[in-house]
Amino acid sequence: MGRPAAMTKLGPKRVHTVRVRGGNFKFRAMRLDQGNFSWPSQAISRKTRIIDVVYNASNNELVRTKTLVKNAIVQIDSAPFRQWFEAHYLKELGRRKAPTGKASQAATAESAEEDVLQKQRSKSAMKKYEARQALPQANVEEALKDQFISGRLLACISSRPGQVGRADGYILEGKELEFYSKKLKAKKSK
Repeated sequence: MGRPAAMTKLGPKRVHTVRVRGGNFKFRAMRLDQGNFSWPSQAISRKTRIIDVVYNASNNELVRTKTLVKNAIVQIDSAPFRQWFEAHYLKELGRRKAPTGKASQAATAESAEEDVLQKQRSKSAMKKYEARQALPQANVEEALKDQFISGRLLACISSRPGQVGRADGYILEGKELEFYSKKLKAKKSK
């Protein structure tokens, strides 16, 4: 049965069920605003907010209308990944150096985040963190660090939102990140 495409948009979650052949159900996502994204080099995944659709190899119209489809390049919120990284490796990631003359209320807001890095730990716990910091995964590539500073990561959607009702994907790294960053810069300069 030919059905119209779901054309999943960015917005508050709205998913319809569709009965298909064999009595099974598909989940037709009409709108989604979050998804489960994995960080391949760290082998973790976190649920995070999708901020924007920035690139689509097949169709620019899908970018303009903010349509979520498989292989669309999106910007996601980096906070859950940064919090995990700082708690796991006890290393700072993507924090701006605050000027010394800032208001005290901004400092108290930061103190909750600083808590994880400044907390007193036992010698055995510190030994564990130092061993983790020596691992090659503890070093994040520069291009990714810049994205963590801006608070937005580039990610690729690997699920089919119109079929499974979810927008899951992975964070771009290495050559893939380089390739899409170049494409986005070229698009901006036009």
